[in-house]
Amino acid sequence: MPVILPVNGIAPQMGDNCFIAPNATIVGDVIMGAGCSVWFNAVVRGDVNSIRMGEKVNVQDGAVIHATYQKTKTNIGNNVSIGHNAIVHGCTVEDNVLIGMGAIVMDNAHIGSNSIIAAGAVVLEGTKVEAGSIYAGVPAKKVKDIRQELISGEINRIANNYIMYADWFRDQV
Repeated sequence: MPVILPVNGIAPQMGDNCFIAPNATIVGDVIMGAGCSVWFNAVVRGDVNSIRMGEKVNVQDGAVIHATYQKTKTNIGNNVSIGHNAIVHGCTVEDNVLIGMGAIVMDNAHIGSNSIIAAGAVVLEGTKVEAGSIYAGVPAKKVKDIRQELISGEINRIANNYIMYADWFRDQV
């Protein structure tokens, strides 16, 4: 059974048709839209500041979403995939974004829409990722503009697949 707990009297709120894995943790001031999924061993910790997630956001296995006490909130748009073991911390992620496996996005970073953060990339505090671009490396730097095929072939495909995967598990838990 997932750990879903209030913190200081504020309980997480989930939209329609969300899937929460049995060992996921969601606490505090978290609001997620419809069609979201939080996968195995993922943690969404709205204990020290708020976390807002749009619709069709998937937080994959082992990922952590958090913020900084009295300083930074985390805002995630629609149609966002947060890869396995990624960390998204006190930042803004606009719509139609893929955060790759093991990537780290730090406080006050701003990820523009239709972008990809490559696996293992570290987006430093305060970095502004241009909309429609791919950032990679440590520290993450722009490596190229994103082609339209990647938006539909990767960003949208992965987000849509996670809706399907959630349906596989929904009747099991």
